[in-house]
This record gives sequence, structure tokens and C-alpha cells, in this order.
Amino acid sequence: MKAAVFYEAGQPLKIEEVPTPEPAAGEVLVKVAACGLCRTDLHYLHGTPTFKKPPIILGHEISGTVDGLGGGVEAFKEGDRVLIPPVFACGQCTFCRTGRGTICTKQIMVGNHRDGGFAEYITVPASDIFHLPEEIPIQEGAIISDAISTPYHAVVNRAKIKPGENVVVFGCGGVGLSTVQMAAIAGGNVIAVDIFDQKLEFAKKLGATATLNANEHENVAKVIRKMTGGGADVAMEVIGYPPTIEAAYNAVRWGGRVIVVGYTHKDITINAGRMMFREIEMKGSLGCGLQDFPVLLNLIKSGKINVKELVTHSYPLEEINEGLAFLDKGDASLIRSIVIP
Repeated sequence: MKAAVFYEAGQPLKIEEVPTPEPAAGEVLVKVAACGLCRTDLHYLHGTPTFKKPPIILGHEISGTVDGLGGGVEAFKEGDRVLIPPVFACGQCTFCRTGRGTICTKQIMVGNHRDGGFAEYITVPASDIFHLPEEIPIQEGAIISDAISTPYHAVVNRAKIKPGENVVVFGCGGVGLSTVQMAAIAGGNVIAVDIFDQKLEFAKKLGATATLNANEHENVAKVIRKMTGGGADVAMEVIGYPPTIEAAYNAVRWGGRVIVVGYTHKDITINAGRMMFREIEMKGSLGCGLQDFPVLLNLIKSGKINVKELVTHSYPLEEINEGLAFLDKGDASLIRSIVIP
């Protein structure tokens, strides 16, 4: 099969012919319909190590059709449309047993611990994938795996947004706009913050009631406190940039909640006294538990969540490096992009 293989940080992926994997007992072979391009892939290309030493096939937002069955698989048949979550939990550790599978100590991530979806085929455990409803387009549906599910977990399980709450979302990329959409569906009054007016306009279409271009304000947190009469109930940072995490922290009211969805390896500086005296909660949010995917897929199937319009760019596998370079550049027109093997 053809695959885009990662060998070394700072180098483009190599398009190669590699052996098509064989499904082991309990696994299925999936013919990849599409795989999303994510900034996590850029982290590896920039030098953040994967758990599996190169060579490795990256890519963790995957949709496709079942093309082969390993022994003992009964829940799927060849031809079934499927969605592959990016992370498989062990189901046995303390966190899994207490409903916290997103921080499973033995979790396996495709495109990180094992080969991913920048290829024509992939094998995965049948117990960890989901039937993709016919109402959902199979190629654009790939982004549900991460760019849609991650905001769902952040909004529903970590932020626990209630109707009528003021919610500010910092960052209107693919995950950020999905967060805007999820927060609005949950009943929040959403303020979207970004540096691109084009993305802010899209945020309005997805439910934001107000927007702020951060380049036009010296102190965004101060503006938000004024807009909301003392601060947002919830601030969600979906970039992974220390200054915006700090701005999110400073934008919430007394008793407010700060949810960090974006990744950064750098430290942040916040006032501990403010946290203590004002009982501000600060939480991280990682991925989405398998138990939430059925509900999420039903919401998308019913049309309550927009998926197709979030995919603004697509590339054949041979042009994956161009797609990754465009993602790295950061363009106002880009929401989410997919690779179609």
C-alpha cells in the first residue's frame, strides 16, 4: 500500500510503498477514506518525539470502510463505514475504571504509539471503533475523531457549561470553532477571540454571539470583563500559547472556570492569589472518552453539529507535505484539512 512515512524531525514525510497490514484477532483492516491534518502531527515534525520510534506513519483523525476482519470480530462486516477514535484506552487502569479513560495510563494513540492514517490502510481493534452513520459524509467525517470530539469532552465534561453562561473561546481554528459550536449548543453565550476576521465571521455562523479580534485590543481580558459585567463564567483556551492561556485566566469572573484545551510545553505565569481569593477553577482537557462517541455521532447525524463546512481544504496523499506546510503557516482561510489516500 502507499503511505506517507515520518522518518526524522525537520524532514518532509516520504511517500512510499509499504506492506499492507494484516488484522490480528480482534482487529479490523480499514481502507482509509480520509485522515485529518492536525497540529499534533506538526509537533512531531518539529521535534516532539512520538512514542513509537520512526519510521512511523502519522495521522490520527481517520474514517474509512472495513476491508478485512481478524478472528473473533462480529460487530463489523466488510464494507461497513467506520470512524476511528485517535486514542484507545486500556479499560483496566484506575482512570478507566472510574470513567476517566482520556487519561488512561496505558492509552494507545494511532499515529503516535502505532501506525496511523496517512496511508491507504490501517488495522485497529474492533472494540474501539464506531459505525459511521450514512447521514455523515465519510471523508469530512474523519475530523469527528478529534477536532469535533475533543471540544465535546471539553465543553460537556470539563467545562460543564450551563445554559445562559458567558463563555469565551480563545482561538478559532478547527478545534476552536468546534468548541464555539459545542458551547453554543450547550446554551452558552459565546464570545469568540481570534486574530483573523474571516474566522471570527465563521464563529458567528456557528453560534458565537460576539467576537473580538485580539490584534485590535491591548488587553483582551479587560475587554471581556467589561463585556460580561465582571468576567466570563468559562474561558476556554484552544491554541496552546502561554499569553492566551494567561489572558483566559484573567478573563473569568470570581468563581469562574478556565479550561485549557490547547497544548504547549512552555510554562505560564498566573497570579495564585487571584485563584485562591476568587475560587477560580483551572482544568486541562484531553481528547474524548469512547463512551461519548455514540451521543456525539447522534448529534451530528441529527444535524445539530456542523461538520462538512469545517473541512476547507483536502489533499491527495502525494501532496500531504503541502497540506502540512499550509497548516503550519496558519492561514485565515484554513479551518480543517484532510488527506484522501
